[in-house]
Amino acid sequence: MAANKPGKAEILAAFFDDGTYSPLFTDGAVSAAYGCANGQNAYVVFEDGSPVGVQDIEKNIRVLEMAAETGAPVVTFYDSTGAKLEGGLDLLNATARLTAEIARVSGVVPQIAVVTGTCAGTNAINAASADLCIMAEDAELFLNAPFNAEDKVAGAGSAEFAAKAGVAAVTAADAVAAAKQAASIAALLPANNLAGPALFDFSAPSAALNTAKYTAADAVAALTDEGSAVELYKGYGKNIVTALATINGSAVGILATEKAALCHKCTAKAARFVRLCDAYSIPVVTVVNTEGFGKSEGDDQAGGRVVDLLRQEDDAVVQKAGENVIGTLSAARLLDDIGNQTHNHAPFCVHSRRGHRRECGSPAAAGIRNILTALQADYSSEAGASSAASGALGATATAESAMRRAALRSLRSLFRPSAFRAFLTSSSSIL
Repeated sequence: MAANKPGKAEILAAFFDDGTYSPLFTDGAVSAAYGCANGQNAYVVFEDGSPVGVQDIEKNIRVLEMAAETGAPVVTFYDSTGAKLEGGLDLLNATARLTAEIARVSGVVPQIAVVTGTCAGTNAINAASADLCIMAEDAELFLNAPFNAEDKVAGAGSAEFAAKAGVAAVTAADAVAAAKQAASIAALLPANNLAGPALFDFSAPSAALNTAKYTAADAVAALTDEGSAVELYKGYGKNIVTALATINGSAVGILATEKAALCHKCTAKAARFVRLCDAYSIPVVTVVNTEGFGKSEGDDQAGGRVVDLLRQEDDAVVQKAGENVIGTLSAARLLDDIGNQTHNHAPFCVHSRRGHRRECGSPAAAGIRNILTALQADYSSEAGASSAASGALGATATAESAMRRAALRSLRSLFRPSAFRAFLTSSSSIL
């Protein structure tokens, strides 16, 4: 651990706007504060590296209760050497109640864990249970101390190891950088599960998509406002990219596949990301260009992960706005409610929040007016639209390339702030 590690004042100044916040609890190993982070009201629980006692845990529980009551996110900075042994049974009971409260609030208000120091034992479980976990590169996270492990693994407990294990969604250079990253993510997430997606000022994408040299990163850059994307779980399941970003100022989730085979880690990563977006009604944009599933006996044995993805996609009631097929798709029943329709007949589709699928014809024709009309139509009748979508795919290769570019433009038009508000208003009768 770094000897000159930044302290509480420096970390909170990096997290809160202008370094201004209202202290809630100030004494003891755990303190709490309330303020704005990138314009989003948020609660902070901060551990100072000391052992925690019953009263410290009670503060954490109380902050979670207040967050649920007021509908604001909770960001917990983890850095503790453990619990005070003299706490005895009372300490165990308090720890159990904290874990239960974290589970109770899960999906109600966003919970972000920021590991800035040592995070071990039950703390590690709580951090991993958060919606997203951010780690400083010099921090440690482990359930059991690595030096006690029977099978020694290089780097165990480190931020890099947690990222490869799919526990740390983001890693940062130090505690201050982690705090700034947490503020950015807190702003992208809604305040609670009843709030709509956040709206921001926006700019044009940094680059256009070159389908001949497709990469998932390029697809994300072509869709999102320049500089807005925050990639999650970059070190885990590397053939699929998940990111929070804005499109024309509206917060969205982006899920894009690489043009490569997908393993069980990729599907687990996608399922977890869809679950997060579904919990807080964040629209999900999916871009698919994959060679299918990897031919691996190990992946076959872990096939339950694929089922998890299918289940999350089928159960999700969030707007899955835009399913673009760019290039090869061998695993045609992979993403975006794939159990109901092959991608070969759906170049551009929209889902209602109840999971009903509507075809919108060719990508070039899929403007916001068509989308609203499709969502408000009778859900049971899809024959005409499916026929239109099938006809659109009979075009030449040049026309298909033009349609792909038009699909990306159509996705962006969906998320213009005024159009998106109209989208929500016009769809309110069927949500």
